[in-house]
Amino acid sequence: MQQNSFIPNLLTLPQQEFERFSALIYKEAGIKLPPAKKTMLEARLQKRLKALQMHSFKEYADFVFSPEGQRQELIHLVDVVTTNKTDFFREPQHFEFLVKQVLPYLQQHRRESQALSLPFKIWSAGCSTGEEPYTMAMVLSEYAQSNPGFRFTITASDICTRVLKTAMTAVYPDERVDTISLALKKKYLLRSKDKQKGLVRICKELRQTIAFQRINLMDDELAITELQDAIFCRNVIIYFDKPTQTRLMHKFHQRLMPGGFLFLGHSETLNGLDVPFQSVASTVYRKL
Repeated sequence: MQQNSFIPNLLTLPQQEFERFSALIYKEAGIKLPPAKKTMLEARLQKRLKALQMHSFKEYADFVFSPEGQRQELIHLVDVVTTNKTDFFREPQHFEFLVKQVLPYLQQHRRESQALSLPFKIWSAGCSTGEEPYTMAMVLSEYAQSNPGFRFTITASDICTRVLKTAMTAVYPDERVDTISLALKKKYLLRSKDKQKGLVRICKELRQTIAFQRINLMDDELAITELQDAIFCRNVIIYFDKPTQTRLMHKFHQRLMPGGFLFLGHSETLNGLDVPFQSVASTVYRKL
């Protein structure tokens, strides 16, 4: 019997190659990989070696660092190291604060400046598989129904192409939508004709309110040109060191309207960072 010469599970990631990959991932994605993450990276890269029919991590590293690899493979390398955990209506107090505090405040401000017709602009930075921006779309659509004339646009971005594909497809297993109320499910979700599949899809009206795009938050110039009223960047900066967090917060500051709002994850804070934001609620900040 002929044996397969490619047995990825027997490969071990050499320390030298781990350090090369770690430095590249930090440079490209801002993600720090301490030595304890070596086993994780080794396991995740096995799939790329198998897909490319490569027989060693050195062969893969040589390809990644080549001009061709920088063009073709770097995006896949970043994909395999990014963590994507999200839910519909995750950290619900943020959406409550958005509806009860942020939107009335901004509407009053625009009424006074006679700019009420401007749409509310919000950016989900690090949107993963789309649950966060679709939650935004439901919340803002409900608000619009109670506030005639209110309009909004949502930009949703992630560095990972794999999760963006899922987000744009907007199809989820039944268990993923358990955190959505029954009333909103009836209003905004479409059930698969084949009920045995147990799948639902976000309705077209909501999908059309969101513009998805791949954005690397480490880029010097972020591909967001219009100023935003609010930015959600939740459970993203926990993977960055303090200097990287500071640089990113200054970029967000530049992309926010005067007095715009920044929402971080429940375990994240701007404490200790020299950035021009004022805390207004738990993990919610306003641009100074």
